[in-house]
Amino acid sequence: MEDTHAIFPTAEVTRRTVIETGTTALLLSSLPRGALASGTGHVDPLPTSIALRVNSHLHNLTLDPRTTLLDALREHLAFTGSKKGCDHGQCGACTVLVEGRRINSCLTLAVMHDGHSITTVEGLASGEELHPMQAAFVEHDGFQCGYCTSGQICSAVGMLAESREGVPSYVTADLTQLAAELSDDEIRERMSGNICRCAAYPNIVAAIRQAMGEQT
Repeated sequence: MEDTHAIFPTAEVTRRTVIETGTTALLLSSLPRGALASGTGHVDPLPTSIALRVNSHLHNLTLDPRTTLLDALREHLAFTGSKKGCDHGQCGACTVLVEGRRINSCLTLAVMHDGHSITTVEGLASGEELHPMQAAFVEHDGFQCGYCTSGQICSAVGMLAESREGVPSYVTADLTQLAAELSDDEIRERMSGNICRCAAYPNIVAAIRQAMGEQT
């Protein structure tokens, strides 16, 4: 643990002052008078160098450590397929695969994924050949405005991988039959973190069902 006196040399830190004032109040009281009002009490963190392997290509970045993975992908690497919808982890439009696992990229910091392998919707296809999930979404018209589609597709790919590994969902009725074909209720539950404001849900379920038996 860092020496508080080294950071706040004017603070008299004792067990009693911590109990009486609370840690936050103690640290704020140690700042020079007027620091908060003038802005002199604010110190930006130093930029951090990281390496992200995005869609099989290594990218070296120097970022503010507060940069989200979503902003690193979109603003620094121009992978704009991942969308910023709610920016609160509630809509799923920013879903990407990190080491094969689906995550909301707006809720995680880029520096937390130094050295990790990341797949965005741009990295699913093989050249001109669409990924089976992408092809199924096209065939079943699993989108309307298309804003949520990249997150839906990445989430569906990750969801089927979870199912193959035996990960149950809230509606899984028989834990001994996890490898069986997913029902529509299972698909809906497992995809519930991805919102389609155009309400193309029946088509999305149909697309996932078609892709289910293919390599995803």
